[in-house]
Amino acid sequence: MTRRNATRPSKLPGFGVSSLRRHAAVAMLTLIAGMATADARDATREQMKGLDEQVQEIKSDVLSIAAELNGLEERLLYPSNSQVAVFVDLADGKDFRLDSIQIQLDGNLIAHHIYSYKELEALQKGGVQRIFNGNIATGQHQLEVSVAGKHDSGKDFSSVESFTFSKNVEPKLVGITLDEPGLTGSGIELGNW
Repeated sequence: MTRRNATRPSKLPGFGVSSLRRHAAVAMLTLIAGMATADARDATREQMKGLDEQVQEIKSDVLSIAAELNGLEERLLYPSNSQVAVFVDLADGKDFRLDSIQIQLDGNLIAHHIYSYKELEALQKGGVQRIFNGNIATGQHQLEVSVAGKHDSGKDFSSVESFTFSKNVEPKLVGITLDEPGLTGSGIELGNW
């Protein structure tokens, strides 16, 4: 009597040798596919990181180009031989409330500004505002400055002052220093910067 049946694998439904090989192959393929997917995710992350860096470089380049273009535009629109800039500041140590300013150059309105609390606070801390930048011909020019505000006591004031200044070939910087008007003057002074 031979014992052939004892060495032979048992015949369970669906678990023959070829079936085990098939399941092992599927498991190996699933494992390989999972590893490939993980590698693909890592590769995609690296590509995204590389793309983010490129986008940041492009943004930086665009901002740099925009700054250069702004500088070129300003030189083209306001050539130095006809350029005039008007600045406003407050006299040192003055805490009166400046509400608005209006400036006319040769009878034409060139600037009108109503001050916010933060702007007034910046001027009171020594800040300077460039209120106008433009072109004018060389020669004599009339500047009229009107301001409105409140005294420390809360009483309203308004002042108007006219000045004559000369524009030469080089750029002209005109400074308007504002002070609380008193008995002796309007509180508006013109200076060259």
